[in-house]
Amino acid sequence: MTAGGRVRTAGLYAGGFLGPFGGGVVTAMLPELGDAFGVSAGAASASLTVYMIPFAALMLVSGTYGERWGAKRTVVLAYLVYVVASLCCAFAGSEALFLAGRAVQGAANAFTTPLLLSAVAAVTPTERLGTALGWFASMQAAGQTFSPLVGGLTAEVSWRWAFVGVAVVAMGLAVLGVPGGERSAATSRPSLRSAWQPRVLRSGVVAMLCWGCLGGLSFLVALRLTDGFELGASTRGALLTGFGVCGLLTARAVGRAVDRFGSTRCVVAGAVVGGGLVLLVGVLPWLPTVALAWAFAGAATQLMLVGLNALVLTSHGGNRGGAVSVLQSLRFLGGALSPAALVPVYHLSPGAAFALPAVLLAVSAPVVLPRQRPELDSP
Repeated sequence: MTAGGRVRTAGLYAGGFLGPFGGGVVTAMLPELGDAFGVSAGAASASLTVYMIPFAALMLVSGTYGERWGAKRTVVLAYLVYVVASLCCAFAGSEALFLAGRAVQGAANAFTTPLLLSAVAAVTPTERLGTALGWFASMQAAGQTFSPLVGGLTAEVSWRWAFVGVAVVAMGLAVLGVPGGERSAATSRPSLRSAWQPRVLRSGVVAMLCWGCLGGLSFLVALRLTDGFELGASTRGALLTGFGVCGLLTARAVGRAVDRFGSTRCVVAGAVVGGGLVLLVGVLPWLPTVALAWAFAGAATQLMLVGLNALVLTSHGGNRGGAVSVLQSLRFLGGALSPAALVPVYHLSPGAAFALPAVLLAVSAPVVLPRQRPELDSP
């Protein structure tokens, strides 16, 4: 591989960082955003919602259309749109304009994440795909973990600089581009139906449960830390960060495990272990053990997500980008539904609110997950 090719390949992984970083950068600056636009911090939290709705919804189709148009040109165009949207946020004079910029950011991100995953698979030998996806997952975990910290530090000076920085990074990624990525004559117009194959949908259901019952449970853990241990906001935030840090540190090892043991086995193992850890978080009486259980849940989540991505990317039916796009959309749908489903249960019985997702994870993944073909799922 040439030096330019190596740089562009590195850009694939950097693109994995940008999406979750840009999405979560507002988390720690909500009071400053509220002051800037004359609304409460609670109202300013709409900046998270308006990013996630177009992001998750468009991923139902973005991968397929990106494959039709050519992944390279689609990703570059999406980065350029992300630049414009970020600058719109940075210089917004009203809340409406700021929220519009956030919505466009989310829409643009929907056209980068699945196509970047597809591009990683396209340039990686199958026997090393898990390791490559582990690297990508580590960059995503880094973006998710450090975005509140960077956003909060930037807001000490001016929250607007955070969006200027995001715009600069997105422009740099647009210049780097994507290695290969143009459509082939054989798959010039993949259909939406080809992305909605039963194997993809079954994997997507498991991804939805993974994020709704494990990766997206930070809100429930925060409630437990408040009600069970009376922790303040800063201490809660520090303990919750352990999940992302552990996911970041273990993602590459998880990728190697997927290559060695197969994606199906790793997803099932992650679900069973993750379910056990969720249950422990809900019942352990000693704070340090709760913190450790939640941190290790980050590794279990990576085991599931890397395995699911590998599973879909190696059995995509000719529409790799569309298949992984549907998987990711269903994943974030699970995160969106989780609070509405579990918070009422928590108010009735805190223990049951943790037991329910634990059981769903441990039982449904082995039952619902499709069995990968031996030649694709063995090291």
